[in-house]
Amino acid sequence: MDPLGARSQFVDVQTLPTWQQQLGEDGPPPPPPPDQSDGLPSRESFPSPFPFRADINRKVILYSGSVALLNCTAIVNPSNETLSDKNPVSDGIHQLAGPELRDELLKVRACRTGDAKLTKGFNLAARFIIHTVGPKYKSKYRTAAESSLYSCYRNILQLVTEQSMSSVGICVVTTSKRGYPLEDATHIALRTVRRFLEKHGNSIETVVFAVSDSEEPVFRRLLPLYYPRSEDEERTSLPLIPADIGNSEGEPVVPERQIRIAEKPGNLEEESEEDSLEADLVQVGNHAFARMEGDVDKQRKLILQGHMSEAAVQKQHQRNYSRWLCRARAEDLSDIAALKALYQTGVDMCGRTVMVVVGRNIPVTLIDVEKALLYFIHVMDPITVKEYVMVYFHTLTGEHNHLDSDFLKNLYDIVDTKFKKNLKAFYFVHPSFRSKVSTWFFTTFSVSGLKDKVRYLDGLQQLFTCIRPEQIDIPPFVLEYDSRVNGRYQPAEASGL
Repeated sequence: MDPLGARSQFVDVQTLPTWQQQLGEDGPPPPPPPDQSDGLPSRESFPSPFPFRADINRKVILYSGSVALLNCTAIVNPSNETLSDKNPVSDGIHQLAGPELRDELLKVRACRTGDAKLTKGFNLAARFIIHTVGPKYKSKYRTAAESSLYSCYRNILQLVTEQSMSSVGICVVTTSKRGYPLEDATHIALRTVRRFLEKHGNSIETVVFAVSDSEEPVFRRLLPLYYPRSEDEERTSLPLIPADIGNSEGEPVVPERQIRIAEKPGNLEEESEEDSLEADLVQVGNHAFARMEGDVDKQRKLILQGHMSEAAVQKQHQRNYSRWLCRARAEDLSDIAALKALYQTGVDMCGRTVMVVVGRNIPVTLIDVEKALLYFIHVMDPITVKEYVMVYFHTLTGEHNHLDSDFLKNLYDIVDTKFKKNLKAFYFVHPSFRSKVSTWFFTTFSVSGLKDKVRYLDGLQQLFTCIRPEQIDIPPFVLEYDSRVNGRYQPAEASGL
């Protein structure tokens, strides 16, 4: 304890300026990028996923200093799985909390990566300490690291609400030894806290982001993206928000791990005995044992000789696709997923699922093309059971982003018939003259049935007649390019495509 009459070394969070109050201190928001000031999309044109919320901003504080000094209900201690990590933040907490904390952690014993444990604060000004374990970062396993880091912040805030805590001091939970890139980690931290405050934060009065001198510039630069303090700052920050902002809770979306659920696995409504019997017979007929087809090698020989029926050829094609799908489910495709070149977004005007392909994010000369094909099959397989549309952004692509026509032909030949049948439209956004010619040749001479589904769109305004702006996640660089080339977006009537 401090000697009587001495000034306390602890910092009362109530005396710190909130993020909303710091708007004047930071000065006016930066101007739009050059040559785009007249073409930036308005708030009405492109609704921000993180709109201006003064009530949330008043709960957030950016504090440069040690989290151990904060006088709030709880503070966060970044540690390892055995809760014995030696890092500057943890060392500072242990030094001020006293030896009782070490004894308490011996009873807790362990904490899994992404989890959070609660202890008393002992000699700290904070009543409680929330211990969490950030992930070790490797680019190969980036997807897993993102999910674990999200879990850290989510579990911290969950404990805060469960224990009816009014304030919490949060530091960067990924220590330097764990190698997580600071900027990537900051994006996840800020968006997770924002989403939690939106949905579950009524009882939380204050969240303090306690950062070091080296971390503060990154937080100060990224905070306006997720916590804009005015409508002007919201508008200016919108093009800078990453394309990947997670789901409604801020959790990273991992397309390749989405579970495929049958449309009607079981009917909970009452059925007649006749209907039930008919359903049972259908299931028996579809069982693998009931579909035994004789000598497979003989059938393959007949296919090569051109003597197989159309139905038999279709069955052989289905077997081939199934083998590709099994491979896709078995292989580690996290490096392809990290490119963010293919992802699911909302629905179009007709309620059909929208899949997005970002051409600039495909480094054709660097990636394993076969793994890319496997990833496409894995992500698209559960989508194509119903009608869907695809949006391809050709924006700012280079020669190294163009997929070879042989690869596209191979993909078209491999995929299941449902891919082709249920694809209702292929929107080609910002095409070049060369890409139009290449696509025409490809759809005319290489594949059948696709040419009539391709629609060339020179700007986003045309796209928004088919898909509402809030239903599609558009990369910031595409928004910026379209604003510069086509000007401000003007709402138009739906075309019904």
